[in-house]
Amino acid sequence: MIFPDLEHPSVFPPEVRAQAIALACSLPKEKDVALSRWSLAEMVQHLLCIQIVIAISASTLYRWLSSDKLKPWRYHNWQHILDPQKFLERARPVLEIYAQAKELLRNGIWAVCVDEKTSIQARQLAEEPVPAKSGQPMHVAARYKRQGALQLFAGLSVADGIKYGKTSARKRFVDFRAFLSEIILPEALRRKVHTLYLILDNGTTHAPKQLENWLQEIVRENNWTLTIKIYWLPVNASWLDQIEIWFSILQRKLLTPTHFHCTQELDQSITQFITSENISPKPIRWTYTTEKLQTKLGTC
Repeated sequence: MIFPDLEHPSVFPPEVRAQAIALACSLPKEKDVALSRWSLAEMVQHLLCIQIVIAISASTLYRWLSSDKLKPWRYHNWQHILDPQKFLERARPVLEIYAQAKELLRNGIWAVCVDEKTSIQARQLAEEPVPAKSGQPMHVAARYKRQGALQLFAGLSVADGIKYGKTSARKRFVDFRAFLSEIILPEALRRKVHTLYLILDNGTTHAPKQLENWLQEIVRENNWTLTIKIYWLPVNASWLDQIEIWFSILQRKLLTPTHFHCTQELDQSITQFITSENISPKPIRWTYTTEKLQTKLGTC
């Protein structure tokens, strides 16, 4: 056991600090501690338990960790790309479309990101929300009653930022097809573009093995002079899908906190939100380039 300086009890030898930092840089399970991550209190307890010190305050430990920019109680999700070359092959054309979207649209090529936001709950709060007042934020009841849920199929025009949406009770391929045939394809015809680029992920709702054949069939049946090309995002790469950014805006501005008496009210609110967003639409300011991805993957 290492004792602090008896004349200066708050002063610890350098090796104590080194061992505390090493503990912060380890996983609790490596120390046979049944925790997912460290907290200050649990680090103090472990240091005492293994007799590194006879006493140490959480404030001292926090000061040491802060000076080394360590916060072991926080965590960040990440995902390793298993096949960088294959990932790049799928991601590169999408990133190039993002960079050239406005020029493509001027040349008759319309790029749209499409996806669905699933299980949007219509939660009816036990009491109406209380507006904010001086010194108090808005108050929202914790208790609620579920009044059903909706699925939102949506599209984002990459070049100009216009949003399109259609809600559905379910999230089947037939519902996704309805969104495309009722909203996206008519809009492509209205815009009089000759080519439509659809950017989407490999989710089962999109039926990757069926979608392209269905799109070709519907174009042929209607005798449209429209070419449709699908760009599939890499697997587990939702962070490359621009519409996910808009979904986060929708969640933050409309759906949190939530108070809807029924799914019809939820549907109307989503429709109104999309309409208001489209009054002065702005494209997403996308800065992630192919070069940055190549640097990330180490393929440049």
